[in-house]
Amino acid sequence: MDSIAKKTIFKNIAAIVTCDSRDSILRDCDMLIEGPQIKAIGPDLKANGADIIDASHCFIYPGLVNTHHHFFQMFVRNLLSVDYPNMLVLDWIREIYQIFKRIDADCIYHSSLAAMADLLKHGCTTAFDHQYCFTSHAGLELVDRQFEAADQLGIRYHAGRGANTLSMSEGSTVPDEMCETTDVFLSDCERLIDKFHDSDPFSMRQIVVSPCQPINCLKETFVESLALARDKGVRLHTHLGEGENINMVERWGMRTLDWCQEIDFVGEDIWYAHGWELTPDEYRVMAETRTGLSHCPAPAVLGGFHIIDIPAMKKSGMRLSLGVDGSATNDSSSLLDTLRMAFLMQSFHGKDRGGSPTPYEMLKIATSGGADILGRPDLGSLETGKGADLFMIKTNKLEYAGAVHDPANFLARVGVTGAVDLTMVNGKVVFENGVFSGIDQEAMFTEAEKVCTRVIRKDNPAYDELKPV
Repeated sequence: MDSIAKKTIFKNIAAIVTCDSRDSILRDCDMLIEGPQIKAIGPDLKANGADIIDASHCFIYPGLVNTHHHFFQMFVRNLLSVDYPNMLVLDWIREIYQIFKRIDADCIYHSSLAAMADLLKHGCTTAFDHQYCFTSHAGLELVDRQFEAADQLGIRYHAGRGANTLSMSEGSTVPDEMCETTDVFLSDCERLIDKFHDSDPFSMRQIVVSPCQPINCLKETFVESLALARDKGVRLHTHLGEGENINMVERWGMRTLDWCQEIDFVGEDIWYAHGWELTPDEYRVMAETRTGLSHCPAPAVLGGFHIIDIPAMKKSGMRLSLGVDGSATNDSSSLLDTLRMAFLMQSFHGKDRGGSPTPYEMLKIATSGGADILGRPDLGSLETGKGADLFMIKTNKLEYAGAVHDPANFLARVGVTGAVDLTMVNGKVVFENGVFSGIDQEAMFTEAEKVCTRVIRKDNPAYDELKPV
């Protein structure tokens, strides 16, 4: 490691919830960060020239890993005129895409800033976004704008370059303005991989080939995505099991997972989002093929859909992670709120299912589980040699009195869903005491609101009787 790498010591930490394979909880200790990684954990650590952070009365956790989002939807929030809870998923897609097709490059940049800020201030240090909103007027360099936003805020970013390639006339629910050809999609994937993808340890930028969903894409799109991704050594992602199975059976004579198996769109380098339609037999297929799943509780609750059976999935050997999902079906980008929601959802069915995951087990899904899904062995737990991604909660606050004896279960059980006190990514403090390093939040809010009004709200019937403050 570079001898002049920045050093930071967290002193007198009340508890480190490591989320390691031994489920270690380390108390009354220090942690030394050097450059992007954890150098040492133990008592009375010292390092010449290190910044000192007093972590007395603080719990420190691994940075949360978000494995499914749609940043562009931040500008289509709090909009009841497109009423997701009272619509089937594909009908909702048909309606809301009429708004999505307005989005341009400025929307992508500013909505990404807003989503990433929300994630960081709630303890998320690594974020995957599924960006499939490519319109003819927006151009192709939308993921580039997202990396620009990620660099400004300091978040570790995995960009999913998505696409819809089946036109509405051919049976999809996607407007023609948002459809691309398979060739254009794959060409841009290759461009982005060559420009941004970094597979080295502590990488801050990676690309994921992410065709939007089987029901709105040509079969060739998935087949050729698989070939490109495996040739380039990058991962793949799509939506699956979120209400499309009946349509897939009508179109292809088989369920979506069977369709994916037939074309080999399964494996350890692939994960799906949602999966609430998966059956116990399909759990076994997912486990046997090592295909991962991003559980997104908010859209399931908002839409009144099935609550997945995590104990049965874990028993089968499935690999699970946590996602906030797009802001049109989860108006918040707080992964802490999502963690709490996921825990409560599972608890609701606990007696029927012979038990439910503990709050700590849900935390591991959101940390080490997410790192595993994204193929990041360098992240997901707090151990010597791992990436210095973490967040800190000050516990000597009146509202936490009586609850601080169990740091492992503290977050989801107590309902710690507000802004954290500190977020560190890759060894750098990017958010502390309500402030982002080097960022003027108020100015960014003002500019983002201008873009949202100009592009999305203006002359849009969905906003006719609504006026921003």
